[in-house]
Amino acid sequence: MLKRSLCTAVTLASFALSSSLLADDKLVLYTSQPNSDAQQTVDAFQAAYPDIEVEWVRDGTTRLMTRLRSELSAGVSNPDVLLIADSMTMTSLKQEGHLQPYLSPEREAYDESLYDPEGYFYGTKLITTGIVYNTAAEHQPQSWQDLTGPDYEGLVTMPSPLYSGAALIHMAALSDNPDLGMGYYEALQANRAEAQGGNGGVFNAVASGTKPYGIVVDFLPIREAAKGSPVEFVFPTEGVSAVTEPVAIMQGANNPDAAQKFVDFVLSQQGQELVSQQGYLPAHPTVAPPEGFPARDAIQLMPINIEQALEQEETLKQRFSDLFGG
Repeated sequence: MLKRSLCTAVTLASFALSSSLLADDKLVLYTSQPNSDAQQTVDAFQAAYPDIEVEWVRDGTTRLMTRLRSELSAGVSNPDVLLIADSMTMTSLKQEGHLQPYLSPEREAYDESLYDPEGYFYGTKLITTGIVYNTAAEHQPQSWQDLTGPDYEGLVTMPSPLYSGAALIHMAALSDNPDLGMGYYEALQANRAEAQGGNGGVFNAVASGTKPYGIVVDFLPIREAAKGSPVEFVFPTEGVSAVTEPVAIMQGANNPDAAQKFVDFVLSQQGQELVSQQGYLPAHPTVAPPEGFPARDAIQLMPINIEQALEQEETLKQRFSDLFGG
């Protein structure tokens, strides 16, 4: 009997140890990256840490957050780490107590404006919003104000902040700019600019010539122009807004050690070089941008108060809807 009990105890202990090791070796990632980018990011991380298995879930930020909040309301926290589009969402999660701080040693290389001072989240790239025009268009706009002039009446399309996180950040930045303000959106509406759902639709409309001018995130026209698409991207003279695709560790992470390794990796030189290879502007100041982008210090970023923007989110969305429809 004693021998059987001892064997049973050893078996149970071995099972518990095996389960613990499996948990330690697994990382769950929720991301809004495009599928191909997410796979490349995971593959590169696993090449650096072959003992860590990564399970990842990909969806648009809005749908991903709906899923996450549903899980959290049910008392479940599945992901260890988040890699999603914008800092407004991360700020909201931080305020609700769903993130845990981590002071990554990699942060020393970064501009302090690109990460939370307490280490709750870190920007991993800069996806700016600027102007795109079809190369067959009559005019080549260089400023935001150009799009409100008579030469552009009825010819401009843009993404809606009701659907696009980048468009919401853009609206918050421009409406807080003393030289533009909410009056800028009123001027666009008066000039018969039209809103579409997301950035992809805007780019397709301009590339096809359906609309000669658009407001769009940078990587779509820059990447596609290199492949022969008849488009040109402009960084307007007043500056550009940017989303930073931040990374963060969940408060309820099952594997915080692996999550910290993931954060360090995407912020590292190697991780940032991958960002550039994928066609995005790296957040790391010394990593060269991809072909087609100006030098990092030549891009003027508009300041944005994220906490203020979060407080004004519903007001901004409602005003946009009033001007351009839902």
